[in-house]
Amino acid sequence: ASVSDIILLMIRDFAKWLMLAVFIAVPVGWYTMNSWLGNFAYKINISWWMFALSGLIVFAIAVFTVSWQAFRAATANPVESLKYE
Repeated sequence: ASVSDIILLMIRDFAKWLMLAVFIAVPVGWYTMNSWLGNFAYKINISWWMFALSGLIVFAIAVFTVSWQAFRAATANPVESLKYE
């Protein structure tokens, strides 16, 4: 497989778990923050774009990290890693 195929495979596999985590975390985070912020004298509403922006930032960081590590693993010389084992 080519390096780009390996990177896309890793990103696709990791993105599934990341989306599941975001879909679980957004309702829990909204409920928790809405309950907590409702107790203050100056109330603030939480908008949907705050969660969308944080999800996009997390996704971008995860894609960058996974693609960088997959690139390093795909281009590494297997002899070098087997030499130390």
